[in-house]
Amino acid sequence: MDRNPSPPPPGRDKEEEEVAGGDCIGSTVYSKHWLFGVLSGLIQIVSPENTKSSSDDEEQQMELDEEMENEICRVWDMSMDEDVALFLQEFNAPDIFMGVLAKSKCPRLREICVGILGNMACFQEICVSISSDKNLGQVLLHCLYDSDPPTLLETSRLLLTCLSQAEVASVWVERIREHPAIYDSICFIMSSSTNVDLLVKVGEVVDKLFDLDEKLMLEWVRNGATQPLDQPQEESEEQPVFRLVPCILEAAKQVRSENPEWLDVYMHVLQLLTTVDDGIQAIVHCPDTGKDIWNLLFDLVCHEFCQSDDPPIILQEQKTVLASAFSVLSAIYASQTEQEYLKIEKDLPLIDSLIRVLQNMEQCQKKPENSTESNTEETKKTDLTQDDFHLKILKDILCEFLSNIFQALTKETVAQGVKEGQLSKQKCSSAFQNLLPFYSPVVEDFIKILHEVDKALADDLEKSFPSLKVQT
Repeated sequence: MDRNPSPPPPGRDKEEEEVAGGDCIGSTVYSKHWLFGVLSGLIQIVSPENTKSSSDDEEQQMELDEEMENEICRVWDMSMDEDVALFLQEFNAPDIFMGVLAKSKCPRLREICVGILGNMACFQEICVSISSDKNLGQVLLHCLYDSDPPTLLETSRLLLTCLSQAEVASVWVERIREHPAIYDSICFIMSSSTNVDLLVKVGEVVDKLFDLDEKLMLEWVRNGATQPLDQPQEESEEQPVFRLVPCILEAAKQVRSENPEWLDVYMHVLQLLTTVDDGIQAIVHCPDTGKDIWNLLFDLVCHEFCQSDDPPIILQEQKTVLASAFSVLSAIYASQTEQEYLKIEKDLPLIDSLIRVLQNMEQCQKKPENSTESNTEETKKTDLTQDDFHLKILKDILCEFLSNIFQALTKETVAQGVKEGQLSKQKCSSAFQNLLPFYSPVVEDFIKILHEVDKALADDLEKSFPSLKVQT
């Protein structure tokens, strides 16, 4: 979308400026008179005389006069100023925009009107006023059924702004709950749109909704749990078909194709789903979807994010998406280990990735070389909460997942890992350093297997971690 034109410049004539001094909006140089004119023009566009045209004029109604477009775009730019936004509110501009959205068939005009409301909603007082208007709320939610991507984008932006205001968030959650068709519209957008900007913004709306209201998340998860239409429920042995998760997956794939770094929001949506049993079931009980999600996340953590040739500091940029991705993988791994796509041979690449992220975390947390602290095993265990809360969350997720994989390792897999380097002394040391002491039984069982595979390596590790030797 092209950048909107800049607001009109102030008059150049000094005498005119003095006369128009009382015409300025607040402390700005924007003219009240000019703005009245633009809003009056909008009223004319949706007046009964103009809307009762014949079918021959429908094509003309879909287009916006160039001069009017330029002027209303200037209002769009101006509305980012609080003085202008408050003046628009005082002049009842939201009612005018509501009339346009209810009557106009012009996509560009609808987009701009929602965009202006979105800018105005950035200011709390106006956001509360907009949110308390039931009729306007209905019209805005109806915009989610629009077929125009720019209008959908601006509507999603407006909704996200309102959902982010604690004072009115619950109002919008309830309105969305009362309109089941919004679920269908959002699923359709996620599953079919190729507009990545729109997909990211819709993902942010879904993420915020699920974060605010677990009940709504459960309703949406269960909403798609229907039996195949061609089989009666009593005769079908198939698992129910979940609609929401496949739609999230399709959106994530589309976003990844353009920029993997934008995947953060969809990874977090999936992570929120795994916090409730129905959400996990919605993922793992759809064999194809579960497999596709596993493969997507497996590929991201093993081949995309935090790779061996990346600087350790990259972890600071990728910590939230990695935390979500590993959390979802861990939930799938723990709940559905019999699935074909969770074969044991995939454990070694995951171990390699998990340890690599932990090693990068250690590098990020290292003290300067001239630090007076001794480099002991105890001082390496820096309390990450002092430095970065998100890294602490990531570490907890990594350690839990790594311990689950360690418990599933067989003698053959350990031997393969030692041979291929995924379970070298350095990597095992990094793993132990993070797993101990909370996962001591898991490490002890692993050491027992390692003794059978490579006694020298096991002995070296026991020397580095004396607490293990007594109990093995």
